[in-house]
Amino acid sequence: MILVSLFLSFLLANLLGYGGGPASIPLMYEEIVNRYNWLSNAEFSNMLALGNALPGPIATKIAAYVGFGMGGWLGFFIALFATVVPSAAALIFLIKVMSKHRDSLIVKGMTIMVQPVIAALMIGLTFEMFQNSYHSLGLIQSAIIAIIALLLLQKFKVHPALVIILAFLYGGLVVPHIH
Repeated sequence: MILVSLFLSFLLANLLGYGGGPASIPLMYEEIVNRYNWLSNAEFSNMLALGNALPGPIATKIAAYVGFGMGGWLGFFIALFATVVPSAAALIFLIKVMSKHRDSLIVKGMTIMVQPVIAALMIGLTFEMFQNSYHSLGLIQSAIIAIIALLLLQKFKVHPALVIILAFLYGGLVVPHIH
């Protein structure tokens, strides 16, 4: 039963995650943390941070980690299959359809209207992650870290992987001495 749940969870999250891996993260979070309790909020946050520090698409790393943790190697392959193959097939089909109708007002309207929904999902996930940080580090330290990360990413154009590595270093070298 766990293998079926893994397949369906990752299939739905990735088929409905319009916009790629980052857009599917809130949907995966809902399945992994809230629906099946495969990971806690803190475990998901840690996995997401580590996964973002590694090369490659985040959705496949999440699927591999959760799939292996819940179903061993078979779970690993099922979660990866559900993440990659249906989305790739849908992508090929939809690109052909959308390129054929790219001037259609309906297609333009659909792609524009889904963007605020994805933004709302990302804001919700950001709020959940910040709450976890707030409970672990406190409001001031969490806010300062978030502001520094935002400045590094947006103003100074530091690569996200480097910002995540800096956060890991801070968390490992500084945070234990504060608490």
